[in-house]
Amino acid sequence: MICLLVAATVTEISPFLEYYRDTKNQLHDNLQVDVLITGVGLVASTYSITKQLQIRRPDIIIQAGIAGCFDKNIALGSVVVVKQEAIGDQAVIESGKMKTLFDLGLVEKDQFPFSKGWLINKSEYVKKVKLKKVKGITINEITTSKQKIGFYQDSFDPVIESMEGAALHYVCLLEKIPFLQIRSISNYIGERNKRKWDIKESINNLNKELIRLLESL
Repeated sequence: MICLLVAATVTEISPFLEYYRDTKNQLHDNLQVDVLITGVGLVASTYSITKQLQIRRPDIIIQAGIAGCFDKNIALGSVVVVKQEAIGDQAVIESGKMKTLFDLGLVEKDQFPFSKGWLINKSEYVKKVKLKKVKGITINEITTSKQKIGFYQDSFDPVIESMEGAALHYVCLLEKIPFLQIRSISNYIGERNKRKWDIKESINNLNKELIRLLESL
């Protein structure tokens, strides 16, 4: 099995990279792991993943990273798997309400790879992973205002926010490649005081789950 491991930055998967370099033989012999650092953001991720598929087509793609969370009942450092994604800020604000491309009639809600406006991961791997399954949105501008938080919650009711998740879902659905997006919660949406973030613990927990997941493939 060939697994393509995707991350926006080296930092997010550095514990795994150290593990993989030191104990490579502990991952079972039938698994080969390619690592792709895409850079931050939707555009960079879409291009990087698509380009990599021209070099070698994997059997599964796993995207690992940290994320902001809308739900303060979920503890910082928790690791989740994203079952469906939407591009949150591909929209317009009219009369105090957010309207997506689907609301505006510019794109049909069921135009492939979308399903009712969502990029849904229907892979069997999602069902097998023993992590909380959540909805995510991908944004180009990190959300800080209460108004935008309200718009996103009303339109999507998301649990997490990232800057790359929809790129993975979009490309993999079009290319018909099984995939997983796992995220660890580093902060709550709108909280800009980084003293209240927990990046170190979220990265540690993310990589523990990543190693466990790869060992189970």
